[in-house]
Amino acid sequence: MSVDPSWLPPLGIAIPLVGACIVLALAKLAPRLVIDVVAMTTTVVSVGAMALLFAATSAGRVVTWVGGWTPRDGTSVGIVLAADQIGAGFALLACVLTACALSYTWRYFDDAEAHVHVLILLFMAGMVGFSLTADLFDLFVFLELMSATAYALTGHKIEEPRSVQGGFTFGVVTSLGAYFTLAGIGILYARTGQLGMPQIGAALDRHGMDALVLAALVLVLTGFLVKAAIVPFHFWLADAHAVAPTPVCVLFSGVMAPLGLYGVLRVSTTVFGGVLPAGSLHGTLLVLGIITAALGATLCLMQRHLKRMLAYSTIAHLGLFLVALATVTASGVAGAVIYVFGHAGVKGALFLMVGVLLARKGNVDEFALYCKGRDERLTKWLLPLGALALAGLPPFGTGLGKALSEESSGLIVLFVLVSAATGGAVLRASLRIHFGLGPRPDDTDVDTTKGEGEEQEGRFPQRLPATMIGAIVALLTGGLLVGLVPMEAIGEGAQRFLDRAGMLAQTLGGAPASAIGSVDVEWTWSGVVLGLLSAALAVGIGFVGVHFGLGRLRAALKTPLHVVHRLHSGHVGDYAAWLVFGMAAVGALFVIT
Repeated sequence: MSVDPSWLPPLGIAIPLVGACIVLALAKLAPRLVIDVVAMTTTVVSVGAMALLFAATSAGRVVTWVGGWTPRDGTSVGIVLAADQIGAGFALLACVLTACALSYTWRYFDDAEAHVHVLILLFMAGMVGFSLTADLFDLFVFLELMSATAYALTGHKIEEPRSVQGGFTFGVVTSLGAYFTLAGIGILYARTGQLGMPQIGAALDRHGMDALVLAALVLVLTGFLVKAAIVPFHFWLADAHAVAPTPVCVLFSGVMAPLGLYGVLRVSTTVFGGVLPAGSLHGTLLVLGIITAALGATLCLMQRHLKRMLAYSTIAHLGLFLVALATVTASGVAGAVIYVFGHAGVKGALFLMVGVLLARKGNVDEFALYCKGRDERLTKWLLPLGALALAGLPPFGTGLGKALSEESSGLIVLFVLVSAATGGAVLRASLRIHFGLGPRPDDTDVDTTKGEGEEQEGRFPQRLPATMIGAIVALLTGGLLVGLVPMEAIGEGAQRFLDRAGMLAQTLGGAPASAIGSVDVEWTWSGVVLGLLSAALAVGIGFVGVHFGLGRLRAALKTPLHVVHRLHSGHVGDYAAWLVFGMAAVGALFVIT
């Protein structure tokens, strides 16, 4: 029996919504085991559907007009879903990470009620819909579905002030960004009378670029840049990761934040590709990416709170992804996508291992955990391995994505130093915690957030459940396989992602999917050497950090670090002000470049 591929995009959205409704209906009637089984079954079915969709996109873009409202004479009032390899790949990634998060959650939260499962399934529906829709207003709707469930998951421990504050800050900042996006969509609708991305793009081709269209571009992109935590829109991310349940952090860092970058490039190329100069888009994204990568890596090195350390590492890597996407070339997009997929596996495993430390030691503070992880047989070896993978160690997918990205962008030094710094910070923490290397850290710095006082999630003093171990191993193995399995589909998908003319012809004119070329997505000797160099630098940073600490570095950078710390004040008003400043800066960059 064959499946019509056009059914798969709406099924990818509908399956988790139906599953969430079933879990909610069973919440008061069924035991916890039934809730876990229903939620996991829903996720596995979604993984299967999105795997079929990803395979179907090898024959070309899969276009679905919801309700059969197909265009007539190039116009339509219907809603269109358009899945290429990149969009389907992100949808599949969201489902796989959700499956791993639910597997880890199976025994991790003994007191979790069914609403956690409902929220996670709704979160997955939002991510899948965001990846597959070609309608700008629906993109906003799915962005809000993601955001609303993410706020609730971040602050679901309503009895804890820090959890509520983190969820509140996250909610206010990202909602403000989303409202700017909605305002930009309103301007575009007033100018073109359309909401579909291909329809708006075709209409703008006739109108051309002016000040109002540029304002709409900046407003629409602001919400996606906030979601992607690009500097100076990044303030919410570390605060949210610090208080969110560990399995949820896997979804935040692995796929939610990168989807913001997906939205930036999708809208920039499909909607504004005919009127926005390529050099202007390249210059703006490149400046934002370099600043984000440099600041994220610096703050990652300075952290002792393990979840914040991984969160700032995510910001640094998001900057690198943006630098690769800024090339607006198929090789750059392919490198960034593979980097995202590899990073999702490795970073997800690292977050879950920090969750193991929190569950067994009741702490996520690097200094307080000094020498207390000697008996941790799982994290003792896998955490350093994950740190090296984060630095780009071949043959992990992070290494392949980094190699392709640095070659396409030409900014080799930036990629090597940033990836080495993030990997070195995590390795330093592991060497102290698991091997007791170096002197006991000096606890005198007032400009660093401590990891003590975090509420213990789960209690496993003797033995970890197999579901938790399996999720960690599966994610780390996935991060490795991304670098080993041939990725020709991503190379072809990157070409199709940037094929704006093909997108408009297929969605508006009903043209059949056309054949398209591909780009090489394989290891090169220079990529292997630079990956090994990054890993070696990470080892050096780790050992220097444990033996000499950061005292001298902190002393030399005391004033600027104090300023940066004060800027990350935790006050939502400050963050909102930075958001407005950032929006103005993005507009200025588009004009200048």
